[in-house]
Amino acid sequence: MTDKKYVGSIEAGGTKFIVAVQELATKKVIAKDRISTADPQKTLQDSADFFKKYPVDALGIGSFGPIDINPSSRTFGYILDTPKRGWSGTNVKGFFETELKVPVIMTTDVNASCYGEYIARGEDDTKSYFYVTIGTGVGGGLVQAGKLLGLNAHPEMGHMLISPYPGDDFKGSCPFHGNKCVEGMAAGPSLQGRTGIPGDKLARDNKVFIYSAYYVAQMLFNIYMTTRPDVMIVGGSVLKAQDLIKVRKFFDDFNDNYVANPPKLDDLIVSPAVANNGSAILGGFELAKTLLK
Repeated sequence: MTDKKYVGSIEAGGTKFIVAVQELATKKVIAKDRISTADPQKTLQDSADFFKKYPVDALGIGSFGPIDINPSSRTFGYILDTPKRGWSGTNVKGFFETELKVPVIMTTDVNASCYGEYIARGEDDTKSYFYVTIGTGVGGGLVQAGKLLGLNAHPEMGHMLISPYPGDDFKGSCPFHGNKCVEGMAAGPSLQGRTGIPGDKLARDNKVFIYSAYYVAQMLFNIYMTTRPDVMIVGGSVLKAQDLIKVRKFFDDFNDNYVANPPKLDDLIVSPAVANNGSAILGGFELAKTLLK
């Protein structure tokens, strides 16, 4: 018998589930694994089996979406209509509660990442933090005074409308909005859609990264005008740290000296504090801990 407590975290993505366990007292990660995203039954069962080997007292999940976060809804904790084949209507939260017999908290992957960044940056409740991931899709989350934005539904910031970069005639990769939203014009599929080459195979001086930086800067400017976060974190696989120089320049152009920024845009628009895009796992651990308080 042991009095040690453990929390679990899942970053549930369209291609992989990252599962991990942390000892509560020491904050040491004692186990971690990568599970390929297949059909829901296999993926969820493989994930549950991991936690049966490393039992936890609570579980935090950051999932691809959209998901239902409304506690009064009959589909609370479900993945809703999603482009990921076979996953629409999957009761993720309920599955793990039944299998593991522990409390489960679930939010979007970007919300979990934003919460992880809030923790990694000192849990300063006098500041608000915005996190955007630019990968296969685009999503954003915001933490203000230690709380996530969105009560009964989560933001879908990746589908914010944008204006085209001069000369960019790409039709967009979003099946809903084409070239009218950030996701359709800045996410990974837009890179290959323009060039026929996967984004990770493209030279970093390719002009498609200028396009992505331009659209992400528009998104950040819109978020800044509406919520005025103190820190805006750009994660995901599309834009690297060096690309943020272009993002900051476009942001500054959009602002055109309208509102005062921090002394340096380097302090406002930044890369993740958690290495290797691990913010979501950290966020899942910390959200799980709220269930034990």
